[in-house]
Amino acid sequence: MKKLLFFMIFSMGLGLSSCKEESPDPGYLAGIAAKGYYDLLLEGKYKEYVAGFNQPYRIPKGYHEQLVLNAEMYVEQQQKEHAGMKKIDVLNAKADTARHVADVFLQVAYGDSTKEQIVVPMVEVKGEWKMR
Repeated sequence: MKKLLFFMIFSMGLGLSSCKEESPDPGYLAGIAAKGYYDLLLEGKYKEYVAGFNQPYRIPKGYHEQLVLNAEMYVEQQQKEHAGMKKIDVLNAKADTARHVADVFLQVAYGDSTKEQIVVPMVEVKGEWKMR
């Protein structure tokens, strides 16, 4: 009887310990954020793309305009060289939770059927993943 009671208490404790709520993988969240920023680039939303960069301090308006122009020129260059970027996929993401950083590996599919793999370094700032 003691063994049965011990077994039941042990089973209940084991069952309750397995019911803990799991938080999402930080690498997965960083990957979703990086893909979202690059999707904005594909949609021509350059200001929103630039807003995805970690800018801990206010930057001068002229510098912000240069970043937006650089994003626009990058898309134009890809249009000339590869018939444009057509699709972005997340291949992998590695997060360092102690330092709140991640490296996201994206695959860019171009209009000329070529593919390129890029690494997007990310940093978590106040619970939000930003590009470095």
